[in-house]
Amino acid sequence: MRVMAVDAAAGAHGIAPGTALADARARVPGLLTAASDPAADAALLARMAERCDRYTPAVALDPPFGLILDITGCVHLWGGEEALTAAITAQISAGGFAVLHALAQTPDRARALARYGDAALPVATLGLDDRRLSALRRAGLYTIADLAERPRAPLAARFGAQTVAKLARILGEEDIRITPHRPVPPLFLWRRFAEPLSRTDDVLAVLHDLSSEAATALSERGQGGRRFAISLFRSDGDVRRLAVETGASTRDPALLLRLFRERIDSLSDPLDPGFGYDSIRFDVPVCEALDTAQQGLVGTPKDADVDALIDRLSVRMGAQRVRRFASADSHIPECAAYTTAASTPALPLPWVQVEPGDPPLRPLHLFDPPHRVEVIAEVPDGPPRRFRWRRVTHDVVAHEGPERIAAEWWKRRGGGMVGGASSGGLTRDYYRVENRQGQRFWLFRHGLYGSERPNPDWYLHGAFV
Repeated sequence: MRVMAVDAAAGAHGIAPGTALADARARVPGLLTAASDPAADAALLARMAERCDRYTPAVALDPPFGLILDITGCVHLWGGEEALTAAITAQISAGGFAVLHALAQTPDRARALARYGDAALPVATLGLDDRRLSALRRAGLYTIADLAERPRAPLAARFGAQTVAKLARILGEEDIRITPHRPVPPLFLWRRFAEPLSRTDDVLAVLHDLSSEAATALSERGQGGRRFAISLFRSDGDVRRLAVETGASTRDPALLLRLFRERIDSLSDPLDPGFGYDSIRFDVPVCEALDTAQQGLVGTPKDADVDALIDRLSVRMGAQRVRRFASADSHIPECAAYTTAASTPALPLPWVQVEPGDPPLRPLHLFDPPHRVEVIAEVPDGPPRRFRWRRVTHDVVAHEGPERIAAEWWKRRGGGMVGGASSGGLTRDYYRVENRQGQRFWLFRHGLYGSERPNPDWYLHGAFV
């Protein structure tokens, strides 16, 4: 059992992280301890990162107890670096935490200065293993300044290229970008208030203004948004996040305001402003190209009405509950389509193109599984002339086909062709047939006659209705 962390009182008695628990209790018999919970520590660090989102959108986790904030472009919003640093320190200290902070040009240098101060930085800041640290100390290299005076090539040859790269980052000679806790959106807007907002209507009014500003910025870029998110920062540090998605790219402030109102009204846990929201951030994390479209001379296009209806239903009932059909990357009929959320972008992958005005080549209604039928054909490998389905005999007066569909042999282990037949299954020959009553059906012969099966079976896969 080892000590993972200590407070100021334990540190004053000479107890440090890594000390054996038995030794610590020998020094302080009345020592109070609590079991370490790394998962809870990680969750707490993530919540602290969310609170720091009000200062900059680029907040990275530095486990187990650090945060790295990239404040580039955000300092002027707070009146300078000192004011911003004071605000962050006050926010974290209010939660009962001791704060060590530093400003630097690179993340590694800021981390080192925060942990060890402005004094001579020890070589331990390089994060090397014990063997390499011991080798550095035996060579008389105790601080980063000692390493900075040495040629880099011998250091890389003896201690590795990563050691030299880490040294350059701590010295501020090389910069490495941080990975934010949340990806920085392509477009985000901020609004801070001298007096916190405590009414939902006031929040919606601010959202309308932010939506209008975002629409202007998106219009200049020739883009529209597919996903919009807001972060409501409460005065006590709590953060509430809401997001809406649209079925098509848009930058209409009225539409966005209506969707956010629907989202707020449908919350199972209503918004609780507490002492009020002191800042609101408006993000557009997903952007797409959006050209100016001709809306017509009179009225609104029907597609726009349908898109607006889908957006409102998706926000009210949930994006996954409003679904549509989409084409799948498969030529097998029963695998060629699937359902997806209606708000997701459509990715058409049509295998069969149909000219306008022509009858459909495949039925909308498919049987799962296909129904086995009895078929009479003039020749074994010819089209059907009569078939019996559900105890009813149908005489075929017209047919189209065959449309030959091979199995997906490449998805089977080994793949390849065996004796002229694919190893993934039997070939299907589909026919579109019509009976004397004008009913149209979709039948297929399962297997090539002679080469795959001596007497292939017939199935009814769908009906044209």
